[in-house]
Amino acid sequence: MNQFDVSQKTVLITGASSGLGHHIAQLFVQEGANLVICARREDRLQALQTQLQAQFQVDIRYFVLDVNDRAAVQAMISHLESEGVHIDVLINNAGVSDSKRFLDYNDADWDKIVNTNLKAPWQCTQEVVQHMIRCNNAGAIINITSVLSESVNLGVSPYCASKAGLKHLTQVMAVELARYAIRVNAIAPGYMVTEINTDYLNSDAGQQLLKRIPLRKFVEFSDLNGPLLLLASAAGQGMTGVEIKVDGGHSCAPI
Repeated sequence: MNQFDVSQKTVLITGASSGLGHHIAQLFVQEGANLVICARREDRLQALQTQLQAQFQVDIRYFVLDVNDRAAVQAMISHLESEGVHIDVLINNAGVSDSKRFLDYNDADWDKIVNTNLKAPWQCTQEVVQHMIRCNNAGAIINITSVLSESVNLGVSPYCASKAGLKHLTQVMAVELARYAIRVNAIAPGYMVTEINTDYLNSDAGQQLLKRIPLRKFVEFSDLNGPLLLLASAAGQGMTGVEIKVDGGHSCAPI
């Protein structure tokens, strides 16, 4: 028996149109899971759905929505229920950031970052968990936090605050939802090479950052595969309220 088996599970992934979310979708399809992918960019969702359905014999549905819009999330779940789809795993991956001095952030900056990174996972989890309860369906919630949920970096104060809040929210939800056989955990990636930060990580400043990572490598999307499958499958059945760091040892490196 493969304890890491996720075949036939239905996995809902937010922020699935690019970056880590795109990779997560590919991972779970390769493992035989059915997908519900959502993001704001329909062209990218359509392209991902077309690509994956051409390669794998699984069910892939997409929804264009903003995770900050609770009504849109509710409408998505209502539509899925009307078609008999039951969500087994929710991965709260959608997130945003910016880079400014603490004194230069304004209210709009704060609201955009904290709402997307903290309020939206709270809203999405509420709606999905109520769906799981209606379906009498044990499930798993996986929140994507960050190495900055505990560590500090300059110029990203709202991001740090939002990820620290999401880590703590993960623990609270884990305790409150255990009675429904719903596990809530988090994965905290370190610095990852993406289409947004490639230039920075290749710069002198980025290379100085690299020297402070014990494994001397930035996190690759594939480094998260094991933790994702662990937390989504029976292999992680005894785990809830846990944040798994995937950061090359960055968070515990000596100053």
